[in-house]
Amino acid sequence: QVQQNVERLFTRFVEEGKATVRLREPAVDLCLSKANVINLKTFLSAVRLAHQGNDTGVLPLSPLVPAKTSDVEKPKTKMIITSRRDYPLTKSFPFSLEHLQTSYCKLARIDARVLCLKKLRKLDLSHNHIKQVPATLGDLVCLQELDLHDNHLEAFSGALCSSGLQRSLQFLDLSQNQIQALPIEFCQLRGLVQLRLDDNALLRLPCRIGQLSRLRFLSAARNKLPFLPCDFRKLSLENLDLFGNPFEQPNPLVPNIQLKIPSTLLECAARATVNHRIPYGCHLLPSHLCKDLEVAKTCRCGSACLSSFIQITVTMNLHHVAHTVVLVDNMGGTDAPILCYFCSLDCYSQFLDRHLQSS
Repeated sequence: QVQQNVERLFTRFVEEGKATVRLREPAVDLCLSKANVINLKTFLSAVRLAHQGNDTGVLPLSPLVPAKTSDVEKPKTKMIITSRRDYPLTKSFPFSLEHLQTSYCKLARIDARVLCLKKLRKLDLSHNHIKQVPATLGDLVCLQELDLHDNHLEAFSGALCSSGLQRSLQFLDLSQNQIQALPIEFCQLRGLVQLRLDDNALLRLPCRIGQLSRLRFLSAARNKLPFLPCDFRKLSLENLDLFGNPFEQPNPLVPNIQLKIPSTLLECAARATVNHRIPYGCHLLPSHLCKDLEVAKTCRCGSACLSSFIQITVTMNLHHVAHTVVLVDNMGGTDAPILCYFCSLDCYSQFLDRHLQSS
């Protein structure tokens, strides 16, 4: 179908026997090369007339001759650019691209033309000056690998985590940036298999990181992590690297007591909602309450607590969650402090009795 279906004709190199016809549906570029110049001009005129709905019978079109296999250019699926001078400023990227690398190009932002490449499976934007990732990157629903290491990122969009990347994204590299924290929504990227967060300024990992059930490779070396979130226990990794973090010395005998006695109505309602798995959503509750419920703490007894709890840090051997563990420090240790919560003084007392007996 040609009528009203031609997005654009590229004829800059028509005198060299080259031209491109960009169609709207399907969204493809028909690249012509090595063509007879006169025949090519006649063909392009026919395409213009057909697009406008005019009769093409008056044009002297030559009979169609099947092209040789060697003369047919296959759609370009991979492009690698590793210098600023090679970066295209006026030409569009081929819509057929599945793998695009633009490294060492001094990019300050993600090119809007890249966001139109709906077939992309691998996008490498490493070694640039990118400060922000637009939420529209989530429209690349086929994207499986995203490499953003060695940029100037200070945050990662929560909206991006709630996009189609939830299902497609398997590899994410955010290392060598300036990120201090990841959003609550980050753990919605449940297709992640490999996650690299090295050499940032992370003060904490996402509290619901245990929801990343497919995650097998996690690296967060040389950050500023004082401890690990309680949910970290739920991970099942093949390789874990947390080297060079300033982990605090755990001390179960010095609790952070945030208990509110008697419990507030909000606390009672929140605990009942989580413990009894009562459905909720923004159509039933204010959005800020929904966010609070999504990050509710879990006591050792299995009960939930919201803002009334006792918090301590305990030691966990990282081999409990990973087959291969890179040493945490130069002393050969594989232990790290992890947060632990209690919903009441009774639960904390029972834990303390067992802890003192084992000591």
